[in-house]
Amino acid sequence: MRGRATWAAAIVFGLALLVGAAGLLAVLHHSLVAGLDQGNRTRAQDVAAQVRQGTLPAVLSVAREEGSLVQVVDARHRVVAASPNLEGETAIASFSVPPGQNQTKTVGHLPLSDGDSFRITALAASGPKGPVTIYVASALTPAEHTLTTVRHGLLASAPVLVGIAALLTWVLVGRALRPVESIRAQVQEISAGALDLRVPEPATNDEIGRLARTMNSMLGRLEAATARQRRFVGDASHELQSPLTSVRAGLEVALAHPEAADWPALAVGLRNENERMERLLRDLLFLARSDEGRPPASLRRIDLDDTVLEEVRRAAATQRVAIDTSQVSGGPVLGRSEDLGRVVRNLLENAERFARSSVAVGLHTVADRVELTVEDDGPGVPADQREHIFDRFARLDAARARADGGTGLGLAIAQEIVAAHGGKIAVEDRPGGGARFVVALPGAPSA
Repeated sequence: MRGRATWAAAIVFGLALLVGAAGLLAVLHHSLVAGLDQGNRTRAQDVAAQVRQGTLPAVLSVAREEGSLVQVVDARHRVVAASPNLEGETAIASFSVPPGQNQTKTVGHLPLSDGDSFRITALAASGPKGPVTIYVASALTPAEHTLTTVRHGLLASAPVLVGIAALLTWVLVGRALRPVESIRAQVQEISAGALDLRVPEPATNDEIGRLARTMNSMLGRLEAATARQRRFVGDASHELQSPLTSVRAGLEVALAHPEAADWPALAVGLRNENERMERLLRDLLFLARSDEGRPPASLRRIDLDDTVLEEVRRAAATQRVAIDTSQVSGGPVLGRSEDLGRVVRNLLENAERFARSSVAVGLHTVADRVELTVEDDGPGVPADQREHIFDRFARLDAARARADGGTGLGLAIAQEIVAAHGGKIAVEDRPGGGARFVVALPGAPSA
């Protein structure tokens, strides 16, 4: 890239220099010729003044410098006056101009010119002796010499200037790409086991600086995701190990003393452990699919109150406490009935696990939101734990022990589902003691 940029800069600068040089030579040539023409017109006007006054001498005392020629020719093309360097010469030009006007031409040769080109200005004037034409000629040789000198100077300096431009481009591009090389080298050192490394961030706020900061932000997210995945795998392995160990211990004891084993009780225990593992695996599968970032299924308008009442009826058969649904009113939302039913079910199971005697469920519409509340009269959630209870495998003290049957994933799953529906879930204190979970979901627009 550095070489390509250098070549591109050299070519572009060379072409620009070529165009600029051509333009400079054209402007310089035009300026030099315009200067000659202006000098010729001035000399012609001076002679015309002498013609009009009748004081025109036979030998003009003007333009004695080398390369300047002046003649005055009458209507019969006879030379009536001339500069010293044209004495005895015939007319240097034959073109005429209207009275009071002038005209300028370039001719290839004149007397005493040795083949040089000249610019001739003709001016018509009238005097006491009749009309005359004044010719003033200036050699183009000095202008051509000046152009040649400038052209040679440009040709000699062009390669040097292009080389300097290429060298500066090489140095500047290399300096600009140095942070990129540092970033590349650092990224090469980063592996799955070293996600704590970061690429160097330039102090500038240009594209490379923003690239470095974006990459470091990405590495931070990858590190957090990897740590979360490792923690998830470790917690899942630990959670699965407990029921398997319990099953194996029970079977080994029963097989060691088959005559003393309580086989019906053992079967019931094995069934309970199997249900626990089944529930855990189901929760793990749900979270794994959620982490894959699969696009959510299409949302449709549902009445959340129907889903809430259905889950309450289902839970009433096994719950040990009463569930109050008197505060449940209509609540249309856009969502998936099965997923939102799982949120209600998980919150009910969590509330029943902590409640002393009752659980209350409420549903009402506030502005453009639908709020679901699940309250229990248990010990509540300490303020410093309210953010962590939605973490995976989070348990609070002995009340969240595995013996209660929880997997530690219910609230985490509820939070995932609520977030997927564009809502929020939070926990706060219940008036009179206990915990109050609040789920806020966007309300469905009016049909």
